Amino acid sequence: MTTTLRPTEPLQREADGALSRHYKVCVNSRPVGAIHLATHPLAGPSVAQIRELGIDEPDRRRGRGTVAALAAEEVARGWGCRRIEVPVPGAAEPALRLATALGYVPRDRTMEKRLGGTPPVLPADSRGRPMTEAEAHAKYGQDHATSLSAGFAPEGMAFSVLEHEGTPVGTLCLGVREGMAFVLDVETDEPYRRRGHGRTLMLLAEAQAIAAGRTGIRMNVPAGNTPAERLSESLGYETITYLLSKDLL
Repeated sequence: MTTTLRPTEPLQREADGALSRHYKVCVNSRPVGAIHLATHPLAGPSVAQIRELGIDEPDRRRGRGTVAALAAEEVARGWGCRRIEVPVPGAAEPALRLATALGYVPRDRTMEKRLGGTPPVLPADSRGRPMTEAEAHAKYGQDHATSLSAGFAPEGMAFSVLEHEGTPVGTLCLGVREGMAFVLDVETDEPYRRRGHGRTLMLLAEAQAIAAGRTGIRMNVPAGNTPAERLSESLGYETITYLLSKDLL
């Protein structure tokens, strides 16, 4: 039996060069699933994404997904892509095993925590405050500093400094994605690391999210950052998506 990809639409080309196309996965012309391949909206046309890949239940565990993924890689090479990425749901162990077997390696994971209505209490002598214009300029560059100096942060974003006993020890940037709070950047200053301030920064993020009426909070954790993974798990975060990638030779 031969497994092939058959386009269900013309190749979609955006003005910025982005490409996208949906396909049926077929076995001897019989549809058994679907796949959506596109170029990365941020990384550009050199990076492809398998945004969706599904095989119908009766045809699973027969290698259809493996062949479909390999065929998608060939299409991506034809587009001129040098790397391909695939998101895998956190609970989809078979899909994670398949991606790993095909040579994909973890890049990061998206972790999520559902929030209640009561904000966490920060440790004694620790407090969060809005970031000043000078701090924003030094940390994030002129664009954010200009917005803050005008008296507001970009819509849905908050830039904060964590102080402990009056001394700045870390920074937090909290945004919004898909209606949920999202930790865009969190960092403890080098002299104050390994003292629990990272946990306090994450508690500050939760408190700000709850104050803004968000019911959940997410963050991306780079692959191999074991301390961040352990901290997030200890705070009740769960992995909802793994992002894996593969170089296209």
